[in-house]
Amino acid sequence: MRGAGAPGGRGQHSSGMMGSLGRPQVILLTYMLVALELTCLFMRISIMPYLTRQLGLDSVAFGYLQTAFGVLQLLGGPVFGRFADQHGARAAFTLSFLASSAFYLLLAAACSPALPGAPLLYALPLPAALMHGLPAAQMVIADLSAPEERPAALGRLGLCFGVGMISGSLLGGTLSAACGLQCPASVALVANLLAAVLSFTCIPISTKGVSARAPAAPPGRPEAGVFDLKAISRLLLRPGVLPVFLVKVVSGFPSGLFMVMFSIISMDFFQLDAAEAGYLVSFFGVLQMVIQGLVIGRLSSRFSEGALLRTSVLVFVVVGLAMALMSNVFHFCLLMPGLVFSLCALNVVTDSMLTKAVPASDTGTMLGLCASVQPLTRTLGPTVGGLLYRSFGVPIFGHVQFATNVLVLLVLWRQPLPQKTDKVW
Repeated sequence: MRGAGAPGGRGQHSSGMMGSLGRPQVILLTYMLVALELTCLFMRISIMPYLTRQLGLDSVAFGYLQTAFGVLQLLGGPVFGRFADQHGARAAFTLSFLASSAFYLLLAAACSPALPGAPLLYALPLPAALMHGLPAAQMVIADLSAPEERPAALGRLGLCFGVGMISGSLLGGTLSAACGLQCPASVALVANLLAAVLSFTCIPISTKGVSARAPAAPPGRPEAGVFDLKAISRLLLRPGVLPVFLVKVVSGFPSGLFMVMFSIISMDFFQLDAAEAGYLVSFFGVLQMVIQGLVIGRLSSRFSEGALLRTSVLVFVVVGLAMALMSNVFHFCLLMPGLVFSLCALNVVTDSMLTKAVPASDTGTMLGLCASVQPLTRTLGPTVGGLLYRSFGVPIFGHVQFATNVLVLLVLWRQPLPQKTDKVW
């Protein structure tokens, strides 16, 4: 890695790249924008079930709506990441917040009694393909953080997640109770428009150095575009990328199934009312804020990423066994810290390893691929999780998590993952 004063190095180029804001200020603004986006997300989550019920939609229609949202985000993630690599952080952030503004405009309109709410509600997923503020933030943080600081810097996004989960849930419930369902949607619309203005005026055009520019296309061959799926999928074939990506998908999928079905499990299995379920979600948010924002960063400074990845899979195994044996909500509260630790460590460590395994010019595309993992779970989860829950009950989620992660752990133990550091591209 070049020194800060080396020609073309990170330090020399950053002054021209950052404009009026220094690197710490840009990273802090990025965290603030993510917290704002997640606050709006949880405001939306808090009112969507009531809005669908108000418009006369049943649970099946609500499931179709969630699936459509997940599919569009799944397809849009890699394309958005490539757009961020080619057009820079400012364009990516601004595009994401403008798409979110369109989403919340439709949501506010659907809440209006004077407008056809149901058709507007079905139009909601359309902007979802471009709503990827979190991958854009991860790209900025990965580009502006030194390799050894990257896991801790990415882990601090957990603080933003916790702030968004707690404040968004509280605001959504309070505003909708006081002023109606349209109020949270309108507040989210204004917040995203403000975020789009801040992104366009304060985020640098690009957070990548001169050496990180994408290589030019060979003579006679057209330059790869944003929608070039071959260029996107080619990243998975780079050394050290596909094994880590498969671990990210396979290891976290069983717990993702459980979280997708959590609202039904909390009502049917745990026998919780809406207020008690809200307290449990808030507890989950606080745990994620503490573990991902504080614990993962400290552990990453003492242990290698490979060791943390194996540890997260091992804890998944233990939590899966405990989940198969739990019988009440108290048991779930006892195993929740382990579940949150595994999820946070898996996501932070794999994101860090994958961005180090690709050229700096492709970090956005790689993070876009990573961002597609959650929509994949949200797309397949309602169907697969519903069938498993109906046929075998809650313990099946623990059995699947235990068996899957035992296999992943054996593979990791027999074939150690490469320990990579950033290269100068």
